[in-house]
Amino acid sequence: MKLSKNNILQIGIVVLATLYFIGTVVMATLFFSCKGTSDRKMESRVASLPFYDDPSFTPKWLSSDNDSIRGMHSIPKFTLINQLGDTITEKTFENKIYVTDFFFTSCPGICPKMTKNMALVQEEFKKDNEVLLLSHSVTPEFDSIEILKHYADAKGVLPEKWHLVTGSRKDIYNLGRFAYFVEEDLGIPKGEDDFLHTENFVLIDKNRHIRGIYNGLNKTAIAQLIADIKTLQKEL
Repeated sequence: MKLSKNNILQIGIVVLATLYFIGTVVMATLFFSCKGTSDRKMESRVASLPFYDDPSFTPKWLSSDNDSIRGMHSIPKFTLINQLGDTITEKTFENKIYVTDFFFTSCPGICPKMTKNMALVQEEFKKDNEVLLLSHSVTPEFDSIEILKHYADAKGVLPEKWHLVTGSRKDIYNLGRFAYFVEEDLGIPKGEDDFLHTENFVLIDKNRHIRGIYNGLNKTAIAQLIADIKTLQKEL
């Protein structure tokens, strides 16, 4: 059968319309599939979290009733000042789970993204009094109480939830390197004059033991951190 020009044109329009409809359905399916994946809550990889006892961050799997836990590395006593001018010590975090990091307010590189990702943790636990956040300034000589307060206000920091702290440079650097083990340069001795800069977030339990380390620049790592906090909350 010979088709007229009108018939060919009509067939072409139908084919194009069909292809457009199929393409729209495929795109919508992909969109909602991806959206569902991004919105899905991540679950912890394990039923209980390991302990970390040294800068190598080799996990040690111990049950909660294991006597060895008492001899594990723990965060020592400290005294710092937060963005409100309040004294912050280890007692501030007594019977609390907390996440800690190291930053400085004038940082043009990784710190803004770290702060943004820490804010995700704050949002998740903003009504949970059991979880706190602690960010240490690595330039305490410049990050005064006033500067920290201005930074906190600009970033939406909740003062009852998230402490931005300054203090002795020596104390802060010793905490970073010897208490929280946040630097990755194992075996390379560093002094107070060597700048401390790291993207790591560290998870601390109610007994001041290290229970996890996470890349503070990575959204997947932050989702895992949130999941691990919830796992830690289930411990007796």
